[in-house]
Amino acid sequence: MQGPNISYETEYPEQPVCGVDEVGRGPWAGPVVAAAVILDPARIPEGLRDSKKLSAKRREALTEQLRAVAQVGIGIAEVAEIDSLNILKATMLAMCRAIGALPVAPGFALVDGNRLPPDLPCPGLALVKGDDRSASIAAASIVAKTTRDAMMVALAQQFPGYGWETNAGYGVKTHAEALKTLGVTPHHRRSFKPIHNILCQEH
Repeated sequence: MQGPNISYETEYPEQPVCGVDEVGRGPWAGPVVAAAVILDPARIPEGLRDSKKLSAKRREALTEQLRAVAQVGIGIAEVAEIDSLNILKATMLAMCRAIGALPVAPGFALVDGNRLPPDLPCPGLALVKGDDRSASIAAASIVAKTTRDAMMVALAQQFPGYGWETNAGYGVKTHAEALKTLGVTPHHRRSFKPIHNILCQEH
């Protein structure tokens, strides 16, 4: 079968192995969210894929399944941390927090991307396009995405007009137009250039 599998997960003697992925590096608003998942090899949900290749409905269903049969940890870096640290360091922090939130301490971490967080609490391997290669990274990408999307829907109710319930805080046209008319909220990343530029124009 094409798609992610558990060949990496079974390769390492330091068990259990968790997959780690994040979502929300690029948006102008909202936190960055990471998930860490330890799969049970006997109970892997069907159809794990990179979250971007699944419908929202399918992601929701898989997240429910994963929460029932796998160990799941969520890590969040808030907007203030993104602005004070920078997005890369905040992403690494969220990943470490996700691993720390697992009910079981992993012996090894498979991390999506080309670098490992410097404060990783266990040995690890960075896997480029990991969500296409490792089932546990794919699982983490799905859980991270559904978690962050739900957070952005909740924030959209507090700050209507920016379209966060559909654009998840990304810099789409409707979001850019809302910034011009409604201004910058506490959930906007002031260190990101488009937001920074608006704030500079105001002063």
